[in-house]
Amino acid sequence: MYVVCVTVFVKEGRADPFVEATLANARGTRNEPGNRRFDVLRSNDDSNRFFLYEVYASEDDFRSHQKTDHYLRWKETVADWMARPREGVKHTSLFPDDGW
Repeated sequence: MYVVCVTVFVKEGRADPFVEATLANARGTRNEPGNRRFDVLRSNDDSNRFFLYEVYASEDDFRSHQKTDHYLRWKETVADWMARPREGVKHTSLFPDDGW
């Protein structure tokens, strides 16, 4: 499986609309055939810091996700709300695998 972990720091006063837009994107992503998981997490220590945990069956499925209307809408909507560029780190899952 292909995993993408994204850390986002949102500008003060933009957290609530960021959550709304991000949940819409997450719901759309969960309907994609190649998506296995999409978690939206908010830091307990900093309410403007978020972590997106995304799991896809393959890297190609992730690339397809980046072309969807809901992702492109999210990307455009939240761009000006970020305090700094989002930090995405890609991983290959070792455990569990699809058969777990």
